[in-house]
Amino acid sequence: MVTLKHILLVEDNPNDAELTLEALAEHNLANEVTWVHDGEEALDYLFCRGAYEQRPCNDLAVILLDLKLPKVDGLEVLRSIKADEHLKLIPVVILTSSREERDLVDSYSLGVNAYVVKPVAFKEFMKAVEELGVFWALINEAPPTGNRRAA
Repeated sequence: MVTLKHILLVEDNPNDAELTLEALAEHNLANEVTWVHDGEEALDYLFCRGAYEQRPCNDLAVILLDLKLPKVDGLEVLRSIKADEHLKLIPVVILTSSREERDLVDSYSLGVNAYVVKPVAFKEFMKAVEELGVFWALINEAPPTGNRRAA
């Protein structure tokens, strides 16, 4: 039996977020997907602070991260994830419309696990998200996590 896991979606575009959530739900790829709308909210979620201080802090299978975010950009969020001893092993997939070479290079330099440019066409977008979900939430074996609380 396959255990479904939790996905964090960090996306400021409501249309892209809804399509992503729909694609993941349509294929039952996660028990739960949490959608946060900007980089600051993502960091609060990841570090279990503010509105998220009571959430379990060891339940993520993958983080789907946009780059062009309000408040704190995606590269800063990625930098914070990879610099933290408790978060750095969580797989991070950049899911962005950016085709800028600098964003691609910076993302991989910071330790991203995959970089996916969002397809423009609806069906292609849904297929890409489905394939991401199947791999990262079902096929990939994530590193073990211990119970922890943010400092």
